[in-house]
Amino acid sequence: MARIVILGAGISGHTAARWLGKWIGKQHEIVVVSPNAKWNWIPSNIWVGVGEMKEEQVTFELAPVYKKLGATFKQAKAVSINPEGSEASERPFVTIEYTDAAKSGQTEDVDYDYLINATGPKLNFGATPGLGPDEGYTTSVCTPGHALHANEQLQSNIAAMKRGEKRTFVIGTGHGMCTCQGAAFEYIYNIEHLFRDEGVRDKARLVWISNEYELGDFGMGGVHIKRGGYITNGKVFAESLMVERGMEWIVRAAVKQIEPGKIHYELLDGSEHVLEFDFAMLIPPFAGQPMKAYAKDGSDITSDVFAPNGFMKVDGDYTPKPYEDWGKEDWPKTYQTPAYKNVFAIGIAFAPPHLISKPMKSANGTPINPTPPRTGMPSATIGKAVAESIRDMLSGSEEPTHTASMAEMGAACVASTGMDLFKGSAATMTVFPVVPDYETYPDYGRDIDLTFGEIGLAGHWMKYILHHVFIYQAKLKPGWSLLPD
Repeated sequence: MARIVILGAGISGHTAARWLGKWIGKQHEIVVVSPNAKWNWIPSNIWVGVGEMKEEQVTFELAPVYKKLGATFKQAKAVSINPEGSEASERPFVTIEYTDAAKSGQTEDVDYDYLINATGPKLNFGATPGLGPDEGYTTSVCTPGHALHANEQLQSNIAAMKRGEKRTFVIGTGHGMCTCQGAAFEYIYNIEHLFRDEGVRDKARLVWISNEYELGDFGMGGVHIKRGGYITNGKVFAESLMVERGMEWIVRAAVKQIEPGKIHYELLDGSEHVLEFDFAMLIPPFAGQPMKAYAKDGSDITSDVFAPNGFMKVDGDYTPKPYEDWGKEDWPKTYQTPAYKNVFAIGIAFAPPHLISKPMKSANGTPINPTPPRTGMPSATIGKAVAESIRDMLSGSEEPTHTASMAEMGAACVASTGMDLFKGSAATMTVFPVVPDYETYPDYGRDIDLTFGEIGLAGHWMKYILHHVFIYQAKLKPGWSLLPD
């Protein structure tokens, strides 16, 4: 019997665990390690952040689900990896530190035959002084707790506007190298929708601030979409949505510091500015979880296993090259680590080999550009592909059997722009492939027949239905494996 250890129970880790449990759970042991007792459907946190959903609607306890699956669940965080074992142990192992109340702070070495790193991102609020809800002056929707806090602050500002006061709301990214604009994009439209419902829209100034070169970049180097029979670019699509809703925007911006009521930011031209605010929800940059790696003799091999940003190196090409020389073939396919064939990294935990959006630096040398997104649909696709490969390797295959290159996969995104059964809306976008392929699609880098965008009430219904579908699936309810990942 082999032991497969999965570090992390987010979208990618939970997807891998579900499928491995279905395919090999009766023949082999599956151990899932996560510092959180609950699973969180992160895309719906934005609705918690505007008071449209409660925390219990976007979370559930993990332990009962893994018991149903026949997997062992450990509420702990990974501290280090010994992929060669140690002088005291021939088997490779991971050291974990328990985070549950009963064992908090205790450590354990868990050996494995296969290891899947699905630890997700460290929310690196500390990269920008004053950023974040815990030690800073801004809010977040990255966790259910953050979203609840954001809604408390939001409701306080709505009350002030109902008293006749004007308020400035700033939404976007809180650093020059942030990854994920999606949650902020959804949040600014949802609060604008809420303000209209509450009758205070005329009292609210809404400002979008982002490290994108242009609106609609989303860390994918921009996108051309088919809409209403015409081809337009993401910039026009995104700008039109903001103009229609009376929003302002600031792009090519790196937030440098936040003080109470003031955001200090630098533009690509090197100029520095201050934006005053009453409420700000800024997404932090992502870093890899702080794990170490050690060789058999105890020497530190962290820099061999992980990139400088803390994400794990896999089968991509990490050779330094000019941006123009990178190609689709440089992207990971199997997510297997080069030196250790029984170690994989999936979802946000793997290190992208290069930027998708063109790297930019301000006149002062400050990097200002989005880093590659790996959330949502790509995370699930990668998680399932790695689960299939491990299943087949346990049956005798010497190499991974399935691939999931982001240069060969598409992604669909349904971004809420207002929650209401009859007046709500969402922007529905598909992109194929995620990483542009100008060899196959020389005009736009993507298949324009499979890359499109629309906005409307039907999109809201779709997002709301998908919320329930994916939570149903994640809970392993009857027929879960028949549903799309």
